[in-house]
Amino acid sequence: MANDAPRIAVLLPCYNEEAAIARTVIAFRAALPDATVYVYDNNSTDRTREVAEAAGAVVRSEKMQGKGNVVRRMFADVEADIYVMADGDATYDASAAPALVRKLLDEQLDMVVGARRSEVETEAYRRGHVLGNKLFTGLLAGLFGRTFSDVFSGYRVFSRRFVKSFPALSRGFETETEISVHALELAMPVGEVATAYGARPEGSESKLSTWRDGWRIARTILHLYRIERPVLFYGCFSLALAVAAIILAIPLAVTFAKTGLVPRFPTAILATGLMILAALGFFAGLILDTVVRGRREIRRLHYLSLPGPAGR
Repeated sequence: MANDAPRIAVLLPCYNEEAAIARTVIAFRAALPDATVYVYDNNSTDRTREVAEAAGAVVRSEKMQGKGNVVRRMFADVEADIYVMADGDATYDASAAPALVRKLLDEQLDMVVGARRSEVETEAYRRGHVLGNKLFTGLLAGLFGRTFSDVFSGYRVFSRRFVKSFPALSRGFETETEISVHALELAMPVGEVATAYGARPEGSESKLSTWRDGWRIARTILHLYRIERPVLFYGCFSLALAVAAIILAIPLAVTFAKTGLVPRFPTAILATGLMILAALGFFAGLILDTVVRGRREIRRLHYLSLPGPAGR
């Protein structure tokens, strides 16, 4: 390997993947022979650690439960120029990794997503996951303006400046959503490559709960929207309050115009209060937007201070 070749790290977060981790590690070592494969064990109760070590991986631990906590630890600890992240369940096509890395380098991107294209969709995907993926991908596109075709893919290649500028605040499976929003908000150059997606091997079970994790992902999207788009977020509530106040005030105004009296004084107080709340919400959004813009500029400058994909 040439001295100026980029250092590549393969990151595999794992929890109870004894049945699949060896196949995953061996596949990525074959696809990227010069890369270091890291397996981060998240309190597994089976032989995931031992099997991963026997397969040739560097095994480390993260005690805080949840994929987001593991991603935070991996991004903080591992030093490399290019990071390939996948799940340890042998569902992602390791042979596609060189193409993803090549696209990132050739096009000077900060993230390449391995968009899943399952050849046997009924085996690889649960129906609820297919529907949820489409719904949340559409929601993310509607809220943030642009998105990826597979926002929940765990198969991604990152530049160093992406990894070291990513705050990684999520705790669970919503981390992929946070990763996507981070790229969109900092206007990073990103790309996608369609990759095969297969069924888990026998003995391996999904840790994703359709309803519980779906709710957490929806909550994360709304939370990030509140933080990144405060004018629109608070403006919607302000508009609803203002409309309610106007609807309540119209009969009062008509009566006052005819008689000069305000017979329903409590309704007048309520309408006034709703309009005041609407104004407060709108101006709160404006103030927070200034704060968010400043934070985004700082994050962008930190991101730009790091070398790009081929910046060695």
